[in-house]
Amino acid sequence: MTKMTTLKRKALSCLSIALLFSAPVIFNQNMGGNIANAQSSAQLGKEKTSVKVPAMRNRVYTQLARAQKLADEGNGLEGFDVLDEVQDRIDSLNSYERAMLWNFYGFMYYGNDDVASAIDSFEKVIDENAIPETLRLSTLYSLAQLSMQMQNFPQSLKFLVLWQATNDKAITDTQQVLFAQVYYQNKQYQQSLHYVSQAIKQSIAANEIPKENWLILQRANYFELKQPIEVTAVIENLVRYYNKPKYWLQLSAMYGEIGQEDKQLAVMEGAWQAGYVTQSTDIITLVQLYRFHNVPIKAANLLAEAIDSGQVIAQEKYLEMLANAYMAAKDDEKSIPVLIKAAEISETGKFDAALAQAYLNLEKWQLAINSANEALSRGDLASEVSLGNMYLAKGMAEFNLQKFGDSLSAFEQAKKIKSSAKTAKQWFQYVEKEQVAKQNLAMLN
Repeated sequence: MTKMTTLKRKALSCLSIALLFSAPVIFNQNMGGNIANAQSSAQLGKEKTSVKVPAMRNRVYTQLARAQKLADEGNGLEGFDVLDEVQDRIDSLNSYERAMLWNFYGFMYYGNDDVASAIDSFEKVIDENAIPETLRLSTLYSLAQLSMQMQNFPQSLKFLVLWQATNDKAITDTQQVLFAQVYYQNKQYQQSLHYVSQAIKQSIAANEIPKENWLILQRANYFELKQPIEVTAVIENLVRYYNKPKYWLQLSAMYGEIGQEDKQLAVMEGAWQAGYVTQSTDIITLVQLYRFHNVPIKAANLLAEAIDSGQVIAQEKYLEMLANAYMAAKDDEKSIPVLIKAAEISETGKFDAALAQAYLNLEKWQLAINSANEALSRGDLASEVSLGNMYLAKGMAEFNLQKFGDSLSAFEQAKKIKSSAKTAKQWFQYVEKEQVAKQNLAMLN
């Protein structure tokens, strides 16, 4: 493979302009085509413009062909030397010959990764007046692309506007997208949106699927314009046409953003069933959605499975989330081992407090007392309400074990706390009566 063949392929790759989005390429990559078609291009140019385009003389043609041959054989530096020889006699060249000389320089500079020099050479091409209109158009478009590659977006837009003013053909969808890309980089989002939307419409009208990066650009413009409903509609199309996991997750998030929570859950659940929900953060999002929609058992089952499989780390906050889901689902039995594990790694008594309540619900009185005592001992409970609840739980459990004195002591403590005072007072009175009744019964016996 010759060096020039490699450069041609490299030019084809580089001119994709891999910035934020890929751009269409019409860059002249074949110098042989330039030489062979020089006369026909000049003739076409004559037909399109009133400016008379001079012909390329044979001696200039021969030297440019020689430079091309050297470049094709991998002798790029010698090819430049030949072009320099032609440039030394530039005063003797006509406008079209000068334009073709600068065109060759531009191509060879670009092949050597010298984009700045390529731009400088191509600008000299369009500075010539008597050149074929086709050459002017292709050079302006290439200049727009190269300027974009250099991230000089205002200059890229300048060349595109000049190209559009000169071009009398309908703009293709790929050309529409280049306009959209440059406008986007210039932060002119409404103009960018106009062009990319036109490209998408043209594609759909031709019964073609819009390119993925076009839809991404359209979505980016709507996002910048703060139009979340339109952003959502574009992501719906991305799901429809490209069906990638990330688009399902984005769509679910956007439904939540625009207040369509039912669709948010439906899409997220569909993504889970399709195997698209694999990251811990996304799993937790689905768990929270289940809780928000009052489906705690699904939340618990999903989170338990994720913790068991290692997709979600069994850290304190997720164990608490799992236990709360079980308790919301009225499954205290399953919440207990989770709470025990959480209590082992927690520095506070909040999980012991939750255990006390779970044991109380399951009528495991002594275990409820033990957990309540542990919660009170460890302290740092979430609130005064939690503290009051522990004394209440302890008092109820002691009562059910017929330990009236201990029960009354617990309720006495609960009466001192504002949040539990009223309930504690009622229980205190009830336990006192039960204690007296039991004592009277014992005396009768």
